[in-house]
Amino acid sequence: MADAALSLIAGTPIEDETGQGPHTIAGYLRAVVSRHGPDEAVVLRSGEVRLSWSYDELLGHSLKVARALIASGVGKGERVGILMTNRPEFISSLFGIALAGAVPVALSTFSTRSELDYLLKASQISILLFEQQVLKTDFHVMIAELEPGIAGSAPGSLSCETFPYLRHLVSLGGVEGGSDPLTAHQGGAVESWDAFLSRAGAIPDAQVFARADGVHPSDTGGIFFSSGTTSLPKGIVHSQRAFAIQWWRWPQSFCMREPVRSWTGNGFFWSGNCSMVLGSAFSTGGTLVLQRYFDAEEALDLIERERLTFINGRPHQWARLHAASNWEQADLSSLRYIPRGELIWEHPSVDTDWVVPMAFGTTETMTVCTGFTADTPHEFYLNSFGGPFPGNVIKIVDPLTGTIKPLGEIGEMCIKGPTLMSGYLGKSPEECFDAEGFFCTGDGGYVDAEGRFFWEGRLTDMIKTGGANVSPVEVDDVLANFPGVKRTQTVGVPDDLLGEIVVACIVPIDGLELDEQEIVAFVKAEIASFKVPRRVLFFSDEDYAITGSEKVKSSVVRDLATKRIEAENAPTA
Repeated sequence: MADAALSLIAGTPIEDETGQGPHTIAGYLRAVVSRHGPDEAVVLRSGEVRLSWSYDELLGHSLKVARALIASGVGKGERVGILMTNRPEFISSLFGIALAGAVPVALSTFSTRSELDYLLKASQISILLFEQQVLKTDFHVMIAELEPGIAGSAPGSLSCETFPYLRHLVSLGGVEGGSDPLTAHQGGAVESWDAFLSRAGAIPDAQVFARADGVHPSDTGGIFFSSGTTSLPKGIVHSQRAFAIQWWRWPQSFCMREPVRSWTGNGFFWSGNCSMVLGSAFSTGGTLVLQRYFDAEEALDLIERERLTFINGRPHQWARLHAASNWEQADLSSLRYIPRGELIWEHPSVDTDWVVPMAFGTTETMTVCTGFTADTPHEFYLNSFGGPFPGNVIKIVDPLTGTIKPLGEIGEMCIKGPTLMSGYLGKSPEECFDAEGFFCTGDGGYVDAEGRFFWEGRLTDMIKTGGANVSPVEVDDVLANFPGVKRTQTVGVPDDLLGEIVVACIVPIDGLELDEQEIVAFVKAEIASFKVPRRVLFFSDEDYAITGSEKVKSSVVRDLATKRIEAENAPTA
């Protein structure tokens, strides 16, 4: 409900939310296993090789990881890193760490040497479970370069000044049956996956369950790192209940009423995928179908052969599916739930009336914090991002004074509730939250008398053109649906007349040439004229570096666009 005069709205009590279960990570796992034990839970397919775990087997593998951790001396609240692609061992490690009473820390497989150095130091993990080879990156070599002392240590006894908390490295190799054919870099402080799991024998399952029972919903559940597009990545600490609430919540929000076969082309080290994709599958008794890293042709093959019903990706990935060599002949008729999937809906075999419910969320809120269910009538949405989910409270404040704005006025959106982060690593509560415990998101918006939140974009990225505000995200959402667009980022470029002009910076799919005027006409048919880009500039992937999350600092893109336009307008000799 909304306050009669102020921009302050609250959701219903979390206790009244339907579909909720236990609010710890281990409790969640045990609940879904008790409901769906023999059913298929996890699949990894590579060509004709297909690895499948039932829910009972997932629990068994997770228990083995937990027992090995306990045998390795891991205590309650100790941090254990997971540096892996999307594979069954990531899932068993996530749950196994939680069963042991420890804290999983998800690390990006896109990490460069300097980034990994920072993440290992900032996370203060004591054990790292890592995949040795990810595409061209050998993380064993990378870690050895960061800490030469590895060569002289025995497994589990690493001691060094570089990473003072790190004592144990466990390396995972191939994917066949979870085995580890590590050969090239065996030795030193690095223990193979199989050798690590062999430690589990001395620890009974009863000891693991006793540890799990001693974990409370308010205890730390896990740590994710932000993408670091504006500064060094922030370590975002989440409670046990933040994970579990969102896992239970997704099928309710998406109106999924049958076992869901779920897939993503993005890593589980991002909270959105770990929350949405896992929860949609397991909370419905469905199947989590894994792809180690995104490949468009393989993804289309997986959709067809595994009869996927829910796929989660980004618009640029849908564009790559659309451009894939096997797009036209693929059978995608099983698909039902496709967030922001306009390009996928164009496929002749896709027939679904499901529309993603608009929602707002951040990594700090463990994904969504506002929204409506997928069956909410569109006319009630009114282009809003829904109301606060149960337990959440939203206020809109003046970003300079912190004063709550009157109802309907734009300001900064602030949030608190049961899925809000516990804080940032190394930051005091005062540095993370305001005096009332709200997290101030940096996003602009307003709320109405019906309790709906209307998002207006990032306050720092808003384009001011001719006195009007333009949200770059709104423009990018339209551009992403233009055939041949691989990536797009809209920015404001200084202009003497308008203050700023809207400029779309586009990376086309490899080998394609796009026409600026065709793109402008396409956008003009979708959004108000003042939001339409005055210029469309084309770049290559090499023109500016991207992070694993496909994001670039807006300031970097703005500078590139400004220089390009200035060069075009410069007088010729």
